[in-house]
Amino acid sequence: MSAETCFVDTNVLVYAYDADAGRRHDIAAELLTRLWRSRTGAISTQVLQEFYVNVTRKLPQPLDRVTARGVLWTYRAWPVHSASVDDVMGAAELEEREQLSFWDALIIVSAVRSGAARLLTEDMQEGRRISGVLIENPFSE
Repeated sequence: MSAETCFVDTNVLVYAYDADAGRRHDIAAELLTRLWRSRTGAISTQVLQEFYVNVTRKLPQPLDRVTARGVLWTYRAWPVHSASVDDVMGAAELEEREQLSFWDALIIVSAVRSGAARLLTEDMQEGRRISGVLIENPFSE
């Protein structure tokens, strides 16, 4: 991985496929296009699982399951981190040390394991650096 690698959190991926998300949809779609072109995106199985549930069940206009599975299939081309028991243990320790939710801690561990310099999310404190990964909110003004 290069220093340019960006780990994409679930919310960014969901917004890219949520036509009702307005400005967030536009920003997320453009961001993912750039990451595809530069080949600098990374993701985890956790993000893919959360994406599938959210886009098929929670959106005002949910994606049909076949379409959602097609999206999952395309992200096989990206580096996809699959958490090990060691990663889960590391997330449990990071959760306590950094006062994060466990799921956010696991996202950070996955970003680190993916070699990402940046984590793109709206769910954590922008500008904070955790375990060497800079948190960026692509939707902030």
